[in-house]
Amino acid sequence: MDEQKMFCYQCQEAAGGKGCTKVGVCGKTSEVSNLQDLMMYSLKGISLYGVKADEIGYNMPGLDRFIIDSLFMTITNANFDKDRFFAQIKEALKLRDELKNALTAKGVKLGELVDAAKFTVNSDDEIVFKSVSDKVGILATENEDVRSLRELIIYGLKGMAAYAEHAGNLGYEDPEISKFIRKALSATLDDSLTADDLVALTLETGNFGVTTMALLDKANTSSYGNPEITEVNIGVRNNPAILVSGHDLKDFEELLEQTAGTGVDVYTHSEMLPANYYPAFKKYDHFVGNYGNAWWNQKEEFESFNGAILFTTNCIVPPLASYADRVYTTGASGYPGFKHIADRVDGQAKDFSIVIEHAKKLPAPTEIETGKIVGGFAHEQVFALADKVVDAVKSGAIKKFFVMAGCDGRMKSRNYYTDFAAALPKDTVILTAGCAKYKYNKLNLGDIGGIPRVLDAGQCNDSYSLALIALKLKEVFELNDINDLPIAYNIAWYEQKAVIVLLALLALGVKNIHLGPTLPAFLSPNVANVLVETFGIGTISNVEDDIAMFMGEAANA
Repeated sequence: MDEQKMFCYQCQEAAGGKGCTKVGVCGKTSEVSNLQDLMMYSLKGISLYGVKADEIGYNMPGLDRFIIDSLFMTITNANFDKDRFFAQIKEALKLRDELKNALTAKGVKLGELVDAAKFTVNSDDEIVFKSVSDKVGILATENEDVRSLRELIIYGLKGMAAYAEHAGNLGYEDPEISKFIRKALSATLDDSLTADDLVALTLETGNFGVTTMALLDKANTSSYGNPEITEVNIGVRNNPAILVSGHDLKDFEELLEQTAGTGVDVYTHSEMLPANYYPAFKKYDHFVGNYGNAWWNQKEEFESFNGAILFTTNCIVPPLASYADRVYTTGASGYPGFKHIADRVDGQAKDFSIVIEHAKKLPAPTEIETGKIVGGFAHEQVFALADKVVDAVKSGAIKKFFVMAGCDGRMKSRNYYTDFAAALPKDTVILTAGCAKYKYNKLNLGDIGGIPRVLDAGQCNDSYSLALIALKLKEVFELNDINDLPIAYNIAWYEQKAVIVLLALLALGVKNIHLGPTLPAFLSPNVANVLVETFGIGTISNVEDDIAMFMGEAANA
């Protein structure tokens, strides 16, 4: 039997629907996977001391941001650079010891904390693997139900950290979110907690997910205005250009400022598409529009784009050699060989000059499509249409809304979502956010009385808009239960931001959510049964039967 070199099952593409054991389907090596395990273990150790600090009201400068940034680095497709992880782990141990010493100086009795707060490393990462990897990985928790719940919480925290980092970059922070992250991380080391305790902590994670998404929504809209209904150009111009992928709007703003007047155009890619909807960015005449589709198409699309590419966050696909030298990363993202743009110092903007100068020397993009797509249906824009929407529902013109938010991915089974959208009855409307929209946002699905049948609220980061829209409709129709709305949830998931969105919806009381193309591998049979029995979680089957099932629910409502 081949030796197992790693174990990871945090994303939907986990090998065989069970877990990656030799190399990640995402492309990460076993070495990077083990370092990510060690990174998570070190964060749990810091959190043990962090909870003690919270008990006495002590705040260690920089600790909150370090934990949030480190969690974000471990999200699927965010960072493949082993040197960055090793440096981060060493910094974690430094912060751990500084926090421990500060607490001891204040007379705090630390007692015997778990080994996660005590391990050390030296400069040889191979020794790190041999000495601690068997103690820190996912499988170190032997009970599969406890392991499942712990990982469900951890993946929710990773998604929460991604949203918190984006909000923090815009100056919006909530110390209560950071306190909860520390509490939850340390709880995943507590063997005294029962399955019921962990289920309760999972729902609390969902509640804080709602809080974090609300904070990010406030940060984005306060900084750049409320998204507007926008026709987005998907063609190109004949200028050198930079293609921006990922999710971070602060990075995008600073790049736009620095490219103004340089002759370099800027395009969005994948999850950065919704930047086109914000009023603040429309003043830049060198901001051309969107190029390409979802993240997994990037090898072909980066090749034809010809210009420089900037990743502000995930989702990175291991590149082709033909374009690797013109890809840059910043923030939590990283890949061996990609040049990395350093973080902000003392409130100053990041310096993107190296990317801009590189772009000037490269050819203009090759056009791969023409035309426009429409988006910008975040909560305020939909609220402005509320009367029209309500009238359409009351008249029967709109029979049902389908929330088809979430992620896109490489698996052929995801074509189900294209077929599902195309086959939906003409009196239904799709509410979407995230890159899942690329499965159907270029289909000609028409409108209902001027209301487009695909309402795109934005990034996966903007999923909060969909929750607000549902809550607003519940208020307008004077319903007691959000589940009485004519809304069905058929969500595609891929990585950990989708996990926190799911937990947030459960915390808001939403039931009967269907996930696909498969249920998460990290759900043990017993935990999956709890979700099914308590919340009605389901999965997909085939387009015809699923539509009949969803519309049958509407007919019986």
